[in-house]
Amino acid sequence: MRLTDQVLIFDADDTLWENNVLFERVIDDFLDWLEHPTLDRTEIRAILDDVEAANTVVHGYGSKVFLRSLGECLERLYERPATEEERRRIDELVVALVEHRVELVPGVAETLHDLGTRHRLLLLTKGDPEEQRRKLDASELAHHFSGIHIVAEKGVEAYLRLAEEHRLAPASTWMIGNSPKSDILPARQAGMNAVFIPNDNTWVLEQTDLDPEDERVLRLRTFTELLEHF
Repeated sequence: MRLTDQVLIFDADDTLWENNVLFERVIDDFLDWLEHPTLDRTEIRAILDDVEAANTVVHGYGSKVFLRSLGECLERLYERPATEEERRRIDELVVALVEHRVELVPGVAETLHDLGTRHRLLLLTKGDPEEQRRKLDASELAHHFSGIHIVAEKGVEAYLRLAEEHRLAPASTWMIGNSPKSDILPARQAGMNAVFIPNDNTWVLEQTDLDPEDERVLRLRTFTELLEHF
């Protein structure tokens, strides 16, 4: 059964295009490059996760913050400042991330085109505005959305502001994304419905439990399945 006259809000990273998998590739290269006398990859990754969690609170998201986190992780591991050569090597790792072309999730462009003929589409993403805009431009998806919003954090306040700005009726509004923490839970707290489309590469810091009994959360396997419901 398809629902008509809905407003659909889309997450961007790891919903419309692959994102965290690119960071994971850099982390793998970073761990390959490091040589620590006592800690293994799992232990080093735990330290990096801890550093990233702290930095996102203070500095936000994006490749620049990620670069900072890699450097601070190295300094914590070796209990000394990074050398110029080490910083240059980390810069080289992240350059590959920044310059990587946007890789759309399969079926995204076609699905958005079809949905846009029946519904109003909005985009809500978090991160560094310049970086997110670059990815959006590269994706060639911007024309599908009547409103594009890039915010520092996607808590319930962001959803309430969006609802007020666009005069959204929460009961007929759906947030569509891969992150339980940033997409599903805060949207539900704002009174909206939600569509959860898991991505195998979702960042560990975006993971949290969802209520399996919440009937206003639609769970799909793929992005194209949206066409079966909307």
